[in-house]
Amino acid sequence: MPPSQTLARVDADLAAGRVPMARQRLRGLVSSFPYDLTLRRRLAEVYRLYGDAAEAGRWMYLEEDRDPDETVAFEERYGSSARRMKALAWRGPEALAATACAEERLVTLRTARAEERGRPVDWDDPASYAEDADEEHVPDTGGLTLGGVLIGLGCLAGTVAFVSVWVVGVVALFE
Repeated sequence: MPPSQTLARVDADLAAGRVPMARQRLRGLVSSFPYDLTLRRRLAEVYRLYGDAAEAGRWMYLEEDRDPDETVAFEERYGSSARRMKALAWRGPEALAATACAEERLVTLRTARAEERGRPVDWDDPASYAEDADEEHVPDTGGLTLGGVLIGLGCLAGTVAFVSVWVVGVVALFE
């Protein structure tokens, strides 16, 4: 369905008071067309209807006329550069941004994350900027736990019962 048709449905949803449906449609459009700042602006307007300043700030983050309070709310909710990159749902190079302001904000955010990681990050590779990638995986070498012991004993009892029934069956077969 073309974006214009979906936007007409969004308008109809809003006129009928179906704000959640309008929000869902706009989220789908932003996902399909991440470079379209007008779609992001419309989504921010819907979040303002909910009174959700952080989400309105999220979708207006790339705009020059963004509301400073909404921006602060967004930055507080998505406290790290990795979370902000993920929340913006941008794909591709910053050069695809419709305005110089949007491009600058994207470059600034990506650069900050790259400096934190100590290596380049890429909008198209969420694993390159993921927050959990900062933490090294430490394997669990913990000892025995009560739950683990009980599970082990249950498995052992089940195995003994199975083998016992099998042995009795084999013996009965040859009697």
